[in-house]
Amino acid sequence: MDLFTNIALGFERALSLDALLFCFFGVTIGTFVGVLPGVGAMAAVALCLPITFYMDPTVALIMLAGIFYGAQYGSSTASILLNVPGTVTSAVTCLDGYPMAQQGKAGVALFMVTITSFIGGSIAIVLMMLFTPAVAAFALKFSSAEYFMIMALGLITAATIAPGSPLKSLIMVVVGLALGTVGTDSASGAMRFTFGILELSDGVSLVAIAMGLFGVAEIISSIGRDSGKPIDAKQVTFKSMLPSKAELKASVMPTLRGTGIGALIGALPGAGATVATFMAYAAEKKVAKDPSRFGKGAIEGVVAPEAANNSAVQAAFMPTLSLGIPGDALMAFLLGAMMIHGIVPGPRFLVDQPVMFWGLVASFWIGNVFLLILNIPLIGVWVRILTIPYKVLYPTMLFFICIGVFAINFQVFDVIAVLFFGFMGFIMIKFGYPPAPILLGFVLGPMMEEHFGRALLMSRGSFSIFWERPISAVLLVITIVMLVLSAKSVIQHVRSGTRKVEEASLEL
Repeated sequence: MDLFTNIALGFERALSLDALLFCFFGVTIGTFVGVLPGVGAMAAVALCLPITFYMDPTVALIMLAGIFYGAQYGSSTASILLNVPGTVTSAVTCLDGYPMAQQGKAGVALFMVTITSFIGGSIAIVLMMLFTPAVAAFALKFSSAEYFMIMALGLITAATIAPGSPLKSLIMVVVGLALGTVGTDSASGAMRFTFGILELSDGVSLVAIAMGLFGVAEIISSIGRDSGKPIDAKQVTFKSMLPSKAELKASVMPTLRGTGIGALIGALPGAGATVATFMAYAAEKKVAKDPSRFGKGAIEGVVAPEAANNSAVQAAFMPTLSLGIPGDALMAFLLGAMMIHGIVPGPRFLVDQPVMFWGLVASFWIGNVFLLILNIPLIGVWVRILTIPYKVLYPTMLFFICIGVFAINFQVFDVIAVLFFGFMGFIMIKFGYPPAPILLGFVLGPMMEEHFGRALLMSRGSFSIFWERPISAVLLVITIVMLVLSAKSVIQHVRSGTRKVEEASLEL
């Protein structure tokens, strides 16, 4: 089947009534959640997962994906109006978005974010349609050795380029891998690390981990946090949203550059939209004639990161669907959701489930159109949502999180687990340990173990299979290089900390 036939097949599925309804529902919920500071798409996706058990798998994935990229659209609203990012990926938007709002240009910033997000997402979808089949076709040549190495590379890369200390990220990856070993061993049937708890025989619940680390933990962290004072919705009129010709002209190249950076970074296994947004902002600051404008309300500092954000979000589906390698924590959760529905992502996914794959890709573009229609006329509504008191919002969310977790297996143990991981996530956040690598390690761990075992069976127990096969050897070298770079970064961080302590002691 050629490309245009596949695209037509995808739009035929995506334009069906059930797919359209749940796509619209997903992007609306995603935008709502994205607008609220600190809630995050992960909690919303995890909360809606039990609903999908009674749905067609294709429609279920369309809805969950819609929540994901809908949240990226909405997250910039809080960044611009409150100087508080709705999600981590929109943190850099605060730097120039909030100063624009203080200058009375909140409407322009929100309008341009919506337009550039649509452009970035749409271009990334086209690139995804063009290159994903080629990537999947190449990946069909992979054996278990290559799969193990590319998953290991994805985990190391995610830990190395994640914000903060690489050592802490690597520790969290190991914690995730350890959690993935809990339950029944698929090879021997033996119970591992269940400590006599029957509920752990099937392993730790993916939903409990996701909701706990990214939902409950964020709610606990937000207790006592200043929600900020949003701009009056009456100030954001349609007339105030229209940019000047100079602002439009200044936004063209940053949007295209941000889209390119986002598509490239998002397509890398183990990378993510957060890295893409910071790189896009840094690139614009570097090429600007007057870098001093940045941080004071430069339109380029808003449109470039947001174009990169949504481009990276769409491009992140490429390694997730074609290789089975998630780019970030939310992609890891979607990967787990696919497995719960009996769908195995990877190169065979495009061959075995063409209607599902192309229907999902087509729904991305339809969802972006919905978001364009939703976000411009309803900006005033999203501004009003920011006035909801946290003391009302967060207890309600916590209640529904517990109900959602319980509804999956009807076990009180799952509710206890989500609260445990919530407090665990809160402690991790306080001490600067990122929770995202845990989810990546947890989802990829069992698959890595399976491919590792298969590779050793193929080689009759010889580890040489990992460097005798050309593709595996290249991946092994890249993984080692990433580990060396990570170790170098850790050593520099420790030396810097030691130097500061010595300087402080000398001053005393």
